Amino acid sequence: MADHEPGKMDITEQEKTFNGFVSMSTKGAVIVIVLLIFLALVGA
Repeated sequence: MADHEPGKMDITEQEKTFNGFVSMSTKGAVIVIVLLIFLALVGA
């Protein structure tokens, strides 16, 4: 079994995935907030 060396693993794919998740979550939250404000103003 290989010895584990902290800080030696390539994490570029994990960083891309995490950044994509944060980006989509932020965009989704903004869309929901804008939709709620729109519904409040229209009175639906």
